[in-house]
Amino acid sequence: MSRGENPAMTLALDVAAAAGAAGEVPVGAVLVDGSGNVVARSGNRVERDRDTTAHAEMLVLREGAARLGTKFLAECDLYVTLEPCPMCAAAIAFARLRRLYFGAFDPKGGGVEHGPRIFDQPTCHHRPEIYGGIGERRAAALLREFFRDKR
Repeated sequence: MSRGENPAMTLALDVAAAAGAAGEVPVGAVLVDGSGNVVARSGNRVERDRDTTAHAEMLVLREGAARLGTKFLAECDLYVTLEPCPMCAAAIAFARLRRLYFGAFDPKGGGVEHGPRIFDQPTCHHRPEIYGGIGERRAAALLREFFRDKR
C-alpha cells in the first residue's frame, strides 16, 4: 500500500478533525471488515466522556466487537491517524486485528514503532501487519494545529 491516503484513512482524518473541533486531541480511527466495509468509526472522546481510556482505537474496537458479535476481529483492519499508544496497541493485539494502518508517528507516546513496541514483546500473542505513515502529513498537521492553538 502506498503512503498516500485511501478512503478509510481519509474518513479517519475527517473524524480526527471533528474530534479536534470538539476540543479532543484530534485522533480518529476507522475499523473496516475484510470487504472494506466500515464497521465502526470514532474520534477521541477522553474529555467528553471523562474517561482516560476513551481513545479512538479503544472505542472502535469496542463498537466493532459489539456489532460483529465477537471479541476477535481477525478479519478486520484498523486505520488510525496517530501511532497507537501502548494501551491501544495491547488492545489491538488482544483483538487479533489483521492489519494496522496509522498516520503520524508518535515518538513520545507511541507503543508500536516507539516506546515499548508492544508487538515486538515476547509476551505479545498476536502481531498485526503494520503500515505507518499513511496520510501522515495531514494527520501531523491536525495535531500541530491543535496543540499550537492550545498554547
